[in-house]
Formats: sequence, structure tokens, C-alpha cells
Amino acid sequence: MSTRDSWRNSWGSGYGGGGLSFGGTSAWGAGGGDTIFRVLSRTSERQYKRRSGLVSGFSHDGVDEEDDLSVYSERDNINLPPISKAEDWAMMPDVKSYAERGEKDHLKTKKLGVTWKNLNVKGVGSDAAFNENVLSQFNVPRNIKEGRHGPPLNTIIENSHGCVKPGEMLLVLGRPGSGCTTLLKMLANRRNGYAEVNGDVHFGSMTAKEAEQYRGQIVMNTEEELFFPTLTVGQTMDFATRMKVPYHKFSDQHSDKDFQQEYRDFLLKSMGITHTSGTKVGNEFVRGVSGGERKRVSIIETLATRGSVFCWDNSTRGLDANTALQYTKAIRAMTDVVGLTSVVSLYQAGNGIYDLFDKVLVLDEGREIYYGPREEARPFMEELGFVCGDGANVGDFLTGVTVPTERQIRPGFEASFPRTAVEIRDDYSRSDTKAIMEKEYTYPQSDEAKENTKEFREAVAYDKDKTLPKKSPLTVSFPKQVKACVVRQYQIVWGDKPTFIIKQVATLVQALVVGSLFYNSPADSSGLFSKSGALFFSLLYQALMALSEVTDSFAGRPVLAKHKAFAFFHPAAFCIAQIAADLPVLIFQVTQFSVVLYFMTALKMSASAFFTYWVTLFAIAMCITAVMRAIGAVFSTFDGATKLSGFWFSALIVYTGYFIPKTQMHPWFVWIYWVDPLAYGFEILLSNEVFGQTIPCVNNNLIPNGPSYTDSAFQSCAGVPGAIQGATSVTGEQYLQAFSYDHSHLWRNFGIIWAWWAFFVAVTIIATSNWKEMAGKSGFLVIPRENAKKNVQLLQDDEESQTKEKPASKDQLAPVDSSATSMDEKTIENQLISNTSVFTWKNLTYTVKTPSGDRVLLDNVQGWVKPGMLGALMGSSGAGKTTLLDVLAQRKTEGTINGSILVDGRPLSVSFQRSAGYCEQLDIHEPLATVREALEFSALLRQSRETPREEKLKYVDTIVNLLEMQDIEHTLVGRTGAGLSVEQRKRLTIGVELVAKPSILIFLDEPTSGLDGQAAFNTLRFLRKLAAVGQAVLVTIHQPSALLFKEFDTLLLLARGGKTVYFGDIGIEASTLKDYFARNGAPCPQGVNPAEHMIDVVSGAASQDKDWNQVWLESQEHKAVSNEVDRIIHEAASKPPGTMDDGHEFAMPLWQQTKLVTQRMNMALYRNTDYVNNKFALHIGSALFNGFTFWKIGSSVQELQLKLFTIFNFIFVAPGVINQLQPLFIDRRDIYEFREKKSKMYSWKAFVTGLIVSEFPYLCICAVLYFAPWYYTVGFTTDSNKAGAVFFVMLFYEFIYTGIGQFIAAYAPNAVFASLVNPALITVLVSFCGVLVPYSQIQEFWRYWIYYLNPFNYLISSLLTFTVFDNVVQCNDHEFALFDTPNNQTCGEYLAAYRAGLGARTNLVNPEATSGCRVCQYRFGSDYLLTLNIADYYVGWRDAGIVVIFAISSYVMVYLLMKLRTKATKTAE
Repeated sequence: MSTRDSWRNSWGSGYGGGGLSFGGTSAWGAGGGDTIFRVLSRTSERQYKRRSGLVSGFSHDGVDEEDDLSVYSERDNINLPPISKAEDWAMMPDVKSYAERGEKDHLKTKKLGVTWKNLNVKGVGSDAAFNENVLSQFNVPRNIKEGRHGPPLNTIIENSHGCVKPGEMLLVLGRPGSGCTTLLKMLANRRNGYAEVNGDVHFGSMTAKEAEQYRGQIVMNTEEELFFPTLTVGQTMDFATRMKVPYHKFSDQHSDKDFQQEYRDFLLKSMGITHTSGTKVGNEFVRGVSGGERKRVSIIETLATRGSVFCWDNSTRGLDANTALQYTKAIRAMTDVVGLTSVVSLYQAGNGIYDLFDKVLVLDEGREIYYGPREEARPFMEELGFVCGDGANVGDFLTGVTVPTERQIRPGFEASFPRTAVEIRDDYSRSDTKAIMEKEYTYPQSDEAKENTKEFREAVAYDKDKTLPKKSPLTVSFPKQVKACVVRQYQIVWGDKPTFIIKQVATLVQALVVGSLFYNSPADSSGLFSKSGALFFSLLYQALMALSEVTDSFAGRPVLAKHKAFAFFHPAAFCIAQIAADLPVLIFQVTQFSVVLYFMTALKMSASAFFTYWVTLFAIAMCITAVMRAIGAVFSTFDGATKLSGFWFSALIVYTGYFIPKTQMHPWFVWIYWVDPLAYGFEILLSNEVFGQTIPCVNNNLIPNGPSYTDSAFQSCAGVPGAIQGATSVTGEQYLQAFSYDHSHLWRNFGIIWAWWAFFVAVTIIATSNWKEMAGKSGFLVIPRENAKKNVQLLQDDEESQTKEKPASKDQLAPVDSSATSMDEKTIENQLISNTSVFTWKNLTYTVKTPSGDRVLLDNVQGWVKPGMLGALMGSSGAGKTTLLDVLAQRKTEGTINGSILVDGRPLSVSFQRSAGYCEQLDIHEPLATVREALEFSALLRQSRETPREEKLKYVDTIVNLLEMQDIEHTLVGRTGAGLSVEQRKRLTIGVELVAKPSILIFLDEPTSGLDGQAAFNTLRFLRKLAAVGQAVLVTIHQPSALLFKEFDTLLLLARGGKTVYFGDIGIEASTLKDYFARNGAPCPQGVNPAEHMIDVVSGAASQDKDWNQVWLESQEHKAVSNEVDRIIHEAASKPPGTMDDGHEFAMPLWQQTKLVTQRMNMALYRNTDYVNNKFALHIGSALFNGFTFWKIGSSVQELQLKLFTIFNFIFVAPGVINQLQPLFIDRRDIYEFREKKSKMYSWKAFVTGLIVSEFPYLCICAVLYFAPWYYTVGFTTDSNKAGAVFFVMLFYEFIYTGIGQFIAAYAPNAVFASLVNPALITVLVSFCGVLVPYSQIQEFWRYWIYYLNPFNYLISSLLTFTVFDNVVQCNDHEFALFDTPNNQTCGEYLAAYRAGLGARTNLVNPEATSGCRVCQYRFGSDYLLTLNIADYYVGWRDAGIVVIFAISSYVMVYLLMKLRTKATKTAE
């Protein structure tokens, strides 16, 4: 009986309802998803051994699967067959011991399984979507026409079916875009973001709806690694394991801590990353563990859920071959012993990994072309006429059968083999395999499934804390969730110490600065304005500090969404933890601020008044933090949140009651006052300060005054709110009444502030509870609207194309005239540049400083790359492969490099960094450029200045053809999900380096990471082509298949710590390499991939505890390499160099660089509609708000102040726009610093110029958009020369604040840091511009320098001059100073001396009267302006000129700070 028939018989008997029950009886042992915690009984162990024999090849030791079970019972104690394919996994004994402890305690199992049939999933959108630009978005007719049809739906999964029982592992295979991730999401019960999901999915016997309350048991590990980068690996895992401590633990565990620590240590050990426990997790921009180690953290964090059904999406990405195998063994072991259900999708799965699975499902464009036992998959495809080559990865063979360039056809099948996915699926539908597999689909209705599900529900309830609601998916009690979240919150704060310290230092500095500004405010009428200014500022500063919460909210959101899916904690626990973490920080912040400001300003000196002030500020800080968090939580996009937080912030400030007294607010906006927590705070602070005081009128608030006017009976207060006409002082109560405030409201208001706090916390909790993970629509190309005509082929309805055969790639189209093809290949090869230089490195050591001392990352490494050679650089994760590439390519800016790096025996030239191509592991590109633009940009800037432009662009065509990117060259790079796929992005990264015609060599860091087998093979085939033309190529590579490994000529193998284990030729079929290891006691077994074997020898089970670095140092090969390096260097140095250095650091002159960079930035902004619309909306919204708040201001004394405040309010358009501008600037800067600067593409000067100039057109439009709705609404003069002057100054203010935002961003390490520096700088500028404290009252220390260095001073002074100078002032009745004269004098006579001196600019309206003299403080606007240090009309134009100078200087600062930030790279010493 053939293997195939024997398999079918046994399979049939198993599913016919008797016999073996191939899938999930108690055979899989007890234990459910308690990852490792339940048990194997003796009987089940026997059944299991029997079954395991079946799984791994039908028989053991010649016992056929149809033999009697008694055979096993006899052999129970003799030479047992392995009970799991992962029996040899190092941690297997630990897993079993957990299981035995579970059995001893009679713990219930958590076994589910997942079954699905007729599953169809549709997503929104076709394969391509449009990206509108600034102009095209306003094409209303087209938008209506396109909107009418509704978004098209495309099918992602079509009629899928399958069943994975407890204890089984399913491998899902498919090329990128074939729907693997979507299928895994369905099997993990994550349906968000898909337009339509039809079909049955059962978890055990539960429907998908019923299973929703068990989301923490049905989990998925996605491809992205989402962590808080400043936490260490240990802290991350502590948190994850704390959240899953069961209520009932093993009997030998006495506390939650015992369980948690044991479990955490087990997980860290299982993936071999115990040593990273104290290292930060890190991300692209925060240094932390290596990429492979971060991936392993994400794996064990998923395992920490102790789930029952696990879906793993490409979880070996970035792992070396040995680690990937160990990971799969770990999953296999836990699946076997515990009865998990594991569904895994993998790219480039080696055969060692492939053989660990039970079943395989192959997807092609959403169609299921095979689903069945793993052993059957290859024979099934071979029967259809496909050939699987020797040593090829079976997984890659299965996904390649629909791709003409990859499949091989058996002789005799050329005419009959199935050509498309649909044909293969039809063949599969007719096969016996499908019929047999269909019998499993009744599993959810079986008694076994029902029993398992019942036990599963009981086990979950048994694990769950008794205080949790019945339907809660969580495990630990709410107080424990809060406690763990609080601890983590403090760890996050402490992990990012610089930001925390800056916040506190900034607060202290601000308090000192503002305290000195309002220093010793007098207790008379002249101090009233400055004291209320100090109180207002106290509130303003707390609000400004809270603005950064919006940015923070988005930084942590993806991690929280992931943890919510894992059912770690209730979002309320996180929100409460944030508040708990705020308490000490805000108490400290408010205390140091209060103590300094309160006493420096000389506010009321009583303990009760001070503590009332302190507690109010604390309440406001808590409340506004809650407001900003709520805004962050409610919005799904950062742009939306910044828009609202910008508007809301300015509304809160304006309606606090300081700018406009409540009595003067217009009815249409007065509601803002009632919902403004700051307004309640301001009333508390003001009544706390003035209540019970008598405030004498002085200076120009007392009319008349001077040496000859001493009798208060003939004087009166003027311009002091609340003062009774004829009185010379005002009481606190009268003053408060003028603003309709009342001291009795003090504690009422305090309560209202906390009520608002509670309301916003509730909003945050509700919004956070509804956060969704990333939506399902992804993987579509994005076409810029202006390129629509160039992309016709992508936009045509692709219904028909789905049934056609896939196009062959460029070099395998058939039938083609062979001479033409070879001609095409020849022209490409002729155009590719060949290289004659030899690159060597000798005794290379690289050391970095760490808190624990110096750490050596590379230890005496040597080697060479010659023209025409393709070198591989390999080693386990964290061995220093990327570090070596960085050092060789001159990309390091820290640490010390010793040794020599030479080209042709000579030190590296100034042009080396651009003459060598370096493809980084992370594909960092400008997301709003098209593929062709990115390639042309690189070609034009990096090819020699002697090469004509046409020739450079022609070479781009060559590379586009070579990389087979013709169909996507006019689409945007985009971001992950919307734009190029991982593989297309990788090709672009390689293309960007190739178009530069690198003349020395090409470095590639992990070019195949994250690609499927075919894409990896294409990439390497292409590198081989380059080497054949004479290029020198050095590649780091993680897990090459035997097929990929064959392509390399030489190998440099590193062990941990950057120590060499081997350098030299690989040999035909890796013979030289195998021979070296065999001689030293580690022969490569037959049929094993030599690449995987070596990694195993260096870091895995096959290392035999040898020091392989020592073995190498003592070998003959090492001596030969040392001699050869010396010989190459000597020989090369004696000849003329292979590449001539042109002596230029950059290929193009600065002017050309600037032109090209500016063009690219212009294009990027033109396409960035979100950013531009946000800018426009902020201006229009702020202008209308400002205009209608200060609607048609009249010309009384109090209204002069409103004119000042409406102009002052214009300043506050800046913070919102700056907050939005900086992340964009920093994104661009990161692209520049991580890639373009290092390859010497263009100078930092060109970069800064491009960023500055590209903003200009939008800033001009913004000035118009603010001016038009605001200027005429507030009722300023319509005289065109005044209006024009105001517009001119407003335009230059746009440039000033943009420059300020950009220079902060130029030097800031990240966007959050920048958002903390902004308030500090803006508050200083706002404080000293002469509005909050008039010029005459600013302390001398500040008055003579900072006042004159402040752009806002000149801005406000020029705007006031043009709008107020000529106004005729008309006092309202209550604004007149009203008094009688002594001795029956007329008012004119009595006031003669006063009006000749101090009162020269007052207006006496009844000079002939002898009593009831009515004096207005001012005659004209110019009289008022004099109090603000504006002496004459010419000051307006003078200050306008100074505003222009400040605009220029703020841009000069951007250059200066960018220059300071730009570090030189390290060279070898």
C-alpha cells in the first residue's frame, strides 16, 4: 500500500467516527491554553504516542499504524518513541513539569480548536486608491461623481474552509497580498475594518459572536512590533505576566508573585533572551535590543496571554534560521503538551520548520488552492505536474506553483498542468483530500468539541478573579490591573527621564521668569492689572503643559489596542493609572511653580490664600490634562485631534474672563465661558486675592493727581472696574462685582472644576474602550491624482484579470525572440557600472560606552570584498552584523573604531560614502514621492556632476526595468498598509542605491527580511546579476534557504560579541565550508541546509560548548586569511587606484542640490492634503472665532483694551500650527539623517532650504485666510493703506512662527520633546511683549534686553499703531472720572496745572462747569498707545521692518541648529 493510500485509510478510519479520532481527544493532554499548565495522563500519553507516530510519518520502528495499540503498552517502559516532534527542544522538560503540576491539582483544560467553512471576506477599495493634492481636492463635480458609486469592494478571502483541532498546528502559506493575514485575523476573531465577513467560524462549539467574550484566549501575534520603547524587556514581560496570573494557582505556589516570576523567567528562557532583561526594547529611534530580539519579545508577550487559540502572522521575520526553528519547536511543544490550537503563517519557512506542522493551507489571491495534511501537500502538487527541486523549501514550492517564473513543470505535463489559482483549486475540489478534510467540518457539533468547550468555559471562569463580571474577558481583579498599570506608567516616565527632567526644569525656569516679570506687584490700582495677569498666567501655564498630552495619546495608542486585544486590562485601569501617575508629578510641578510665582509676585500673604491658590492650580492642572487626554482619545487621527485641541485651547484662554470680562462677552459665545474650567479657576484666584482688600487709585487711574492735588474729596478713580465715581479707592467686593464675580462662589467653583475633571475622565475611558486596532483595509497602492493617466493599468476593474495567468516577470516572458531578449539583457548589463576596486578591513574593533562600562561589539574582524564577488555576512541575532556594515560604510557617529578600512590599499576618500551603496534594513523613504521620483532624485543627486541629466534619467529606466517596477513606478511610496508592500519597498531601497551607480561596492542589510521565498530569491538573483557585471556586493542575511545560500561566493560568520567564526569561500554546494566545520568536529548532516547548520553550530544546540572563535583563530584558514589581506592591500597599493576620487564630498554643487530638494519638498507638501487643510482650517477657524468674539469693537476706553486683546489673540494661531508642523519636520529630518545624509546625497543646507521654501506659498495663503475673516469683523478701519500695512505684518508673522517651530524641531530629539519646548519659548515671548505687563512696569532686568529682543513686541506694536493710533476715544458714562471742584472754580481752571503736566492727554468734556467735572482718560488712540511705549505713528513702520528682520533671523536659526545637530561620522583610528 502506497504511503498516500495508507494515509487515506487511516485518515478515513479516524474521521469516520470511530478509530483514532485524529485531532483532539484528551490525547492532547490536558492543559488548555494555560500555555503550559495542564497535563498528560498515562492513557492519553499512550494514545498520543500512537497518534504522534501517525503524524510524523505513519510508523515508528517498523510498527505500522494499523498495528494493535497493545504494542505500545508493552513498550511503555522500553525505548519509547518521542511523543512530540519537538521532543528535542531544550525546554520540553519544563513544559511537561508544568503539565504534571496541573494534573496533580486536577486543573481543567482549555482546549478549543477552530473550524471554518464558506468563509468570504471583503474589504473596501480596489487595488489602488487616489491621493488628492491641494488643488484636486476642490474638484467638486468629480468628487460627487466618484462619491455616488460608493467605494468598490474587493474580495480578500474567497470561500475558505478548514479545521484545526486542539493539539494541531496549521501552516498558512501564500505570497504577500494573498490574504494570509486576513485569514489569521478571522481565525483570531478580529473582524474590525472589513466591509463584509460571511461564513461560519466556530471556536470549539462556540460561534464567533459567543467567543468575543474570550478574546484573551483567542489571540494573534501581528507582524508589527508594538511596544513602549523606553521600557526594558523585563518590565514589558513583568507587565504582561502580571495581567494573566490565575486566581487559582498551582498548589505549590503561594503568591501571585511566585507564579508571575516563574512564568516570566520561563518565557524569557524559552526564546533565549534572558540576557536582554535589563535592556530597553527600543524602536527605530530609541536604542534598544536587536531587531531579532525585539521580535522574540513580541512572541513571548503573546504567549504570556496563556491563550487557547494562537494565530502567528509571519512571526519569524527578522529571526535567524536557528532561532526561527527553536521558536517553531517551542510552539510545537506547547501545542502538543497543552492542547493549544496553533495557526501560523510564515515566509521562507525552511524544511526543518515545515516538517513540524500537521496541516498546510495554501492561499493564492484569497483562493484556497490546497488544504490538508502536510505530508500530502507536496505529492498533490507533484501529481498536477509541478516539480519540487532537490533541497528546495517545500513551502516556497507550494506558493510558487501559480507564478510562471518560479514553477518548474514535469516533462509530459506541459500542456495539461493547471496554469492559474482557479484551475488548481478546481483540481483540489475534485481530490480525495478535500473530501476527507470535509468530514472534519462537523467537529463543532461533535460531543468532543462540546465537552472541550464546556471545560474551557469552566477553566476560564476558574482562572478568573471572583470580583470580575461573568462576561469579562480579563483575568486579574481591577485593583491589580490598576496597580500594574500604575507601575508601568512610572516605568515609562522614568525610562524617558530627559523629557521628565526638561518638563520640571522648564516649569521652575518659567515660574522664576514670570515671577520676576510681575515682581512685587503693588497693592494699589496699578498692581490690579499685573496681579490678574499673574493669576491668569498661572492657569495658562498649566494648560500649555497639558497640550503635549495629545501627542502622547497617539504615541501609546497602538500598544494599548494590542493589549486590549490580549485582554490584559480594562481601558479604565489604564486611564486611572495615568491619573495616579500624574498625581505626584503634578503635585511637584504645581508646588514648585506656586511657591516661586506666588511669593515673587507678592500676592496676598496669608496661609489660607496661598493654599487656596495652590489647590486651585492643582485642580486646573488635573482638569486640563483630562481635557486634552479626552480629545486625544476621541479622535482616531492625530491631525483631527490637533485641530480640535488647538481651537479648544484658544477658546479656553480667550473665555477665561481675563481678556474679555464676562459682562462684555457676546451672547453667541458666552456658553464657552460656562464650559471653561479655566474661567472657574480664574474667578477663584481673583476673589481669593482681592476679597477683603481696599485698593487705592494711583497714577493715571486717579484724576487729577500731582503735587498740587492732595484733597481726595476733589479727585476720582478712572479706568478701575467697580470704582464708584467720585471715590478714590475701590474695595475688593466692588472690583469683583464689576466682573459679576462673587467670593461666595469660591468653593462652588472648586467643585465644578472637579466635576469637569470627572466628566472628561469618563469621556476618556469610554473613548479608550472603543479604540480599535488598525482597520483591515490595507495593501493597496496609492496613486497621486496628477499621475492618474500614467496609471491606467492599475485602475481598470480587475475582475477579469483575477482568473488570468499571472504575468511572468521581465526576463521570462515567452515566447520572445531569444536574440531580442539577450540583447535586452546585454544593454542592461552594459549600462550597469562595473567596479575594479578592492575593499579590505583588518583588525577591526568597535567599542561603545554603556552605563556598565565599555562594551566591545566587534572584535578583531578582518576580510575583503573583490569586484564580482557576492559576500554573505551571517551570525545569530545580536552578533553584530548590522554594526559591522555600519562601521564599514562609515555610518557610525558614536563609539570608537580601531583597525584599518581601505579601498585599493588606501584610506577612504572624502567621496566614499556616496560611492558605496548602502541599503538599510529599515526601508526609509519619503512617503509622498512616487517610485520614479525617488529613483530620479537619487540618480540626479548622486551620479557624478559630469554626467548629463538625460543620461542619468535614462539609467533610471534601466534600473526600473531591471527591478521589474514598471507597473508601480508612478505610484506613491506611501506608508505601511497604504502604499508599496514590504517587498516592493525593499526593491525600491535597492533601486535608490543602484541608480546612484555606486563605484566601490554595495552593502545590503537584511535585504530578504520580511519577504516571501520568491521575493527573496528574486532579490538575490538580482544581486547575483550585479556581481556578474563586476560589482562588489556584501549582504547580511538571516535565514537563507539552501537555494539562496548557493548564490553566495564568500561568507563571514560572526558569533555574539562580533567575534569571527569563519571567513572565506563557501565552495560549490558549500563544500569548502562544510569541510572546515567537519574537520573541527561539527559535520553538516545529509540533507540539512548548510546555512542553518552553521548558525546552529555558532549559537544553537550544535555548538558542543566550543569556543568557535578560538577554533578559528588557531586554524590554518585564519593564517591564510591574514596573509591574503596583507597581500591584497600591498598589491592594490602598488597599482593605481581602481576608482578615482573627484575630491567632492557631494556629487552635485550646492545650488543643484537645493533646487532638487526644494522641488521634492514642494511636491510632498502639495500632496499632503491633511497637513495643508489642517493649517488652513486652523487659520480660518481661529480668525472667525477671534472676529466674532471681538465683534465690531467700539471706541470707549475699555474697548481700546479689547483691540489690544484681539491683536494679542492673533499670536495664538501659532501654537496649534507649530504642534502640527514639527512632527512633519522631524519625520523629514529622520529620513535625511538615517539615509540621505549618510550616503552624502545632499548637504544639510539644501535640506533646510527645501523645508523652509516649500512652506512659503501656504503661509501666504494662510495670512490671507486669517486677515479676511478677522480684520473687518472686529471693525478696524477700512482705509486701504492701514489694512495693507496690517496684512504685511501678519504675513511676516506667519514666517516668524514657522521659523521658530522649525528651529525647535531642527534640534529636538523627537516630536514629544519639541512639544514640551514650545510652551516654554512661547510663554516667554508672550509674557514680555508688553501686553500682560505694560512696558513701564516690566522690571529693569528684563526691560532693556528681552523686551527689545522679542519679535512679538514689534508685531503687536506695529499692528496696534496701524489700527488704533487715529481712533477718537469716546468714554462711556461709567468710564468718566467724576468730581467737584473746590472754591467754585470751573473745571478748566481747577485742572489747568494737571492738564499741563500728567493729564496732558486726558479729555475734559465740560471745562466750564463748576461741579461734576467729567474727565475721560484719553482723547485719541495715540494717547492710549503712549502708555504702551508707542510714541508716534512712525513706530508702526519701524517695527514692521523689524518684524521682517526677525522673520529672516528665525530662519537663520533653523540653519544654525541643524548645523549643530549634524555630527561627523566616525572613521577608523
